[in-house]
Amino acid sequence: MSESPIKVVIVDDDPLVRSGLAMILGGSREIEVVGQAGDGLAGLEVVEHHRPDVVLMDIRMPLMDGIEATTALVAREAPPAVIVLTTFDADDYVLRALAAGASGFLLKDTPPEQIVEAIHKVADGEPMLSPSVTSTLIQQVTTHQSPDRSDALARMGRLTEREHEVALAVGRGLSNAEIAAELYLSVPTVKAHIGRLFTKLEVENRVQIALCVHDAGLA
Repeated sequence: MSESPIKVVIVDDDPLVRSGLAMILGGSREIEVVGQAGDGLAGLEVVEHHRPDVVLMDIRMPLMDGIEATTALVAREAPPAVIVLTTFDADDYVLRALAAGASGFLLKDTPPEQIVEAIHKVADGEPMLSPSVTSTLIQQVTTHQSPDRSDALARMGRLTEREHEVALAVGRGLSNAEIAAELYLSVPTVKAHIGRLFTKLEVENRVQIALCVHDAGLA
């Protein structure tokens, strides 16, 4: 990760939440809040203007909710990492946002130091989902849509043997460090493999890698 601060945009319709998060993040020299917005539509404009590394995205907002905004953001070239904000960790909206391409989620009452740590993680390409959350997400998504096993198998078939091993590990919810230890690789090598997985599997994030593994019947 570069020495320049991690640029963050906060999108939430509650001004108290926005100001509270800005205050928390303002205490870190390694993070810079470059913009704020009160709804998803305005959030897209702020992101376009400031080009942040990470977006903290509320789910339920007027004009455009966090799911639509996340979908639009991850479709862009070189998109920011999106962390969805929620009050309940079992919120179906959160699961849908993760499936749409968000990098993880935070409860709004998360301690300040954990919020800072989470931003560092996603900015560095690390997952913010435990295996249990990944499993829940896969169950939710596959309940609402029938997975195309042949398509998933075809995409998995593009992978080298090592990439296949990394994909299976991502499907189990392992972090880069855990994958590196299990497969006797360096963390930078794991990151390089995951970057190739995004391209070969035609996905935007680690959750979608896990969904592809599941749809192929390999999880």
